[in-house]
Amino acid sequence: MPSVAAVSIIDFPYKVEQQKVKEGARALFSPSFPQVERMMSAFDNTEIKTRNMCKPLDYYSTIHSFENQNAEYIRISLEYSVKAIEECIASAQINKDEITDLIFVSTTGLSTPSLDALIINKMRLNQNISRMAVFGLGCGGGVSGFAKANILAIANSDAVVLLVAVELCSLTFLRNDFSKSNFIGSSLFADGIAACIITGDNHANKTNNAFTFLASQSKLYYDTLDVMGWEFLNSGFKVLFSSDIPTIIAKNIHNDVTSFLEKHHLKISDIKNFIFHPGGKKILTAYEEALLAEGDFLKNTREVMNDNGNMSSTTVLYVLERFFTQGFKNGYGLMVSMGPGFSSEMVLLQMNKI
Repeated sequence: MPSVAAVSIIDFPYKVEQQKVKEGARALFSPSFPQVERMMSAFDNTEIKTRNMCKPLDYYSTIHSFENQNAEYIRISLEYSVKAIEECIASAQINKDEITDLIFVSTTGLSTPSLDALIINKMRLNQNISRMAVFGLGCGGGVSGFAKANILAIANSDAVVLLVAVELCSLTFLRNDFSKSNFIGSSLFADGIAACIITGDNHANKTNNAFTFLASQSKLYYDTLDVMGWEFLNSGFKVLFSSDIPTIIAKNIHNDVTSFLEKHHLKISDIKNFIFHPGGKKILTAYEEALLAEGDFLKNTREVMNDNGNMSSTTVLYVLERFFTQGFKNGYGLMVSMGPGFSSEMVLLQMNKI
């Protein structure tokens, strides 16, 4: 079965304290949003300490056209994707010409040709790389993209699959949108870029970690299309998400996880490493109360959110990177994320120190 050869993440140079973002939001929203003072506690309730941002904070205080923001999305995505990929290639101890497949995941900007084509041109990667661009999965895209990368490596034991996830959520901020959803989004979302290399069976493991793919599962919940997503306006991407998300998770996640594990003759107590997309504090609480796993099983997930904010699809790969570089328990690992649709994505891993 395929395994993870390397994971790399980007810490942007404009990482900013949550309290500074809070004061900036107060200044922006106060003149036109009467509820602002009553809702300022939303910034503290997230328990986020710092936000990973691709631009300095004062950038968001001025109005930018969609054309301008999307151009910045393409520029920054390409620059930092290349950086993440170069670090990933070095860590995996492979040659860039060995890459056979490239999956690019994003939901926060538009580019045609897709960013994978720009990356191949910029890095002069193999012209025959098989490309897959995935758009619209939002927070679910990290686990879904990871699963797809492994499935490609199952199909071709010689495969070296490069997964790149980019979410520049802050560049979708609409300066003149004084809605509650835009305000809540301003308290939570951040920017992230991650790269991961997955190799087929014919490649020797050059790391001390064996993260081996076992299975995956996707699920779409009927009649929940309006729970999360974008409304596309002339001015750009307007964030849409419902306060019902934690309730939906609380209602479904236990049965979804247990039924997935039962297919592989496992139960929740068999999972040693929980690699979850955090979403937010209420979503973490919903996971904890529904799954009732032993100990502080979402510690890495919580710390990634506290240190970076919600970086949409990339966040779970930041959590994976933390397990990969900072340690884990030998045994099974479970990756989970939820996203627009409303949907869930799961991956089962075998994780061992070599």
